[in-house]
Amino acid sequence: MHILSIIRIIGILIMCFSGTMLIPAFVALIYGDGGGKAFMQAFALSLTVGMLLWWPCHHHKQELRSRDGFLIVVAFWFVLGGLATLPLLLFDAPHLTVASAVFEAFSGLTTTGATVMTGLDNLPKAILFYRQFLQWLGGMGIIVLAIAIIPILGIGGMQLYRAEMSGPMKDQKIQPRIAETAKALWFVYFFLTMSCTLAYWLAGMTPFDALTHSFSTVSIGGFSTHDASIGYFNSSAINFITVIFLWISACNFALHFRAFSTLGRENILKIYTKDPEFRFFMSIQILLIVVCTLVMISHQYFNSSWQDFEQVVFQAVSISTTTGYTTSNFAEWPSFVPMLLIIASFIGGCAGSVGGGLRVARILVLYLQGARELKRFVHPNLVYPIKWGKNVLDERVIGSIWAFFSAYLLVFTICLLSVIACGVEPFDAFNAVLASINNLGPGLGSVSSNMTAMPDSAKWILTIAMVCGRLEIFTLLALFTPAFWKE
Repeated sequence: MHILSIIRIIGILIMCFSGTMLIPAFVALIYGDGGGKAFMQAFALSLTVGMLLWWPCHHHKQELRSRDGFLIVVAFWFVLGGLATLPLLLFDAPHLTVASAVFEAFSGLTTTGATVMTGLDNLPKAILFYRQFLQWLGGMGIIVLAIAIIPILGIGGMQLYRAEMSGPMKDQKIQPRIAETAKALWFVYFFLTMSCTLAYWLAGMTPFDALTHSFSTVSIGGFSTHDASIGYFNSSAINFITVIFLWISACNFALHFRAFSTLGRENILKIYTKDPEFRFFMSIQILLIVVCTLVMISHQYFNSSWQDFEQVVFQAVSISTTTGYTTSNFAEWPSFVPMLLIIASFIGGCAGSVGGGLRVARILVLYLQGARELKRFVHPNLVYPIKWGKNVLDERVIGSIWAFFSAYLLVFTICLLSVIACGVEPFDAFNAVLASINNLGPGLGSVSSNMTAMPDSAKWILTIAMVCGRLEIFTLLALFTPAFWKE
C-alpha cells in the first residue's frame, strides 16, 4: 500500500476543500451579519493541514490500486468532516458542543439532513449558506469533483470513483475516461442546480433561499434555512417544484447524462422508460402516493381532498427519496402513513443517484431473486436466469447485493443497540439510526424534527452510521478486514 502517496492525495484534496470556506466568507461580507472571521480562520487552518500533509510527500506519485482508493475515500471523509466542523465551533452562535458540531457537519456532507440546530431563521446568512453548501458538495461526492478537476488524480482515479459512487454496478462508466465521467456527472449536477434555483426564484423565493434550497434539493439533503423547512413558504408551486427536482435527483445520473447527450437525436422518454430501475422506482412512488392519499382522505385530516393530495405527494416523495424536507409535522398524521413512508426510506433513491437507502436497484434484484426462488420451489429443475432489461445478471452481482443487505442489517443492529446503550428509548433509537444510516434526516418520535434530544455519546454513533450510509458500508467495513492490509 502506498501510504505516502495516499497522504499526498489527501493533502491535495484538503487544500482544495479549504477554498470552499471562502465562499460563505464572501456571503458574510455581502450580508454583513457576522461569520466572515470564523470562515477565514477555518480556511487558514484547513489550508495549513492540507499543506502539512502534502509537502513532505509531494514527490511520491505511485499509481493507485483499489485498496488505496478505499483508504483515501474513508480517510478523506473523516478528515474532511473534522475540518468542516471548524466554522461551527468558531462561530459565537449557535453554541454547539464538539459532538453536536461534528454531527451537524457530517449530516451536511453525507446529505443526511438531520440537525441539532434550532432557531435557523435568526442565524447569520453565512452559516445558513454553509450548511446548504456542504450538502451540495457531498451530494455528488467531493472526490468525484476532485477527479474531474485535478489532473494529478487522472491515474488510478477509477479506484476513487468506485469507492465514492453509489449502487451495485459501480464499474459502469458513461465516458471512456474516469475524469470525463466525473466532469459529465458534475455538468448534469450543476445544470440541475441552476434550473432548480431559477424555478424556486420564479415561484417566489428570495434569491438567497432559492440558491440555498436548490443545493439541498438537488443533493437530496433536506437542510433548510428555516425551522419550518419548505412549509415556511406555504406555496403549492414551491412544493411541486421541489417534488419534480427530487424525482430527477433520485434517478440514476447516467440516465440524465444519456438524455442530455442525445438531446434531439433520440426519444428522451424512451431512455428512461427502458431502464428497469427507473420503472420500478416510479411504480413505488405512484403506489405510495395513491395509498397514502386514500388513507388521508378517509381520515379527512386536512380541509380538502386537494390539500390531502398535495401534502401527501410532497411528503411521500421527500421521505421515500431520503430528502427529509417537511411542510407539516407528518409524524402526527394518521399513524399508518408516517410509518409507511419511514419504511419506504429503506428503499431510497436509484443507484447512481444522490439518494440514500438500500437503493432501488438492489431492492429490484432482491425482488426478482425472491420471485425466482418461488418458481424453483414449485419447479426444482427450472433454469431461470435473472434479467436486467435484456441482459442476464451475473450471479456474482446478485451475491454481492445479498452480502450488502446482510452487512447493512448488521451495522444497523449494532448502531441501534449502541444508541440504546447510551440511554435513548428504543423507539427513538430505532428512528434515529434509521434516519442516519439511510441518510434521511427526520424520523418519528423525539427525532421527528431535530436530533437535539440525543445525548452526545449517541451523536458520535449516529455520525458513524451516516458515513456508513453515504459510503454504502462496504467501503468502510473493508478497512476492518485483515485481508485489506495484507500485501
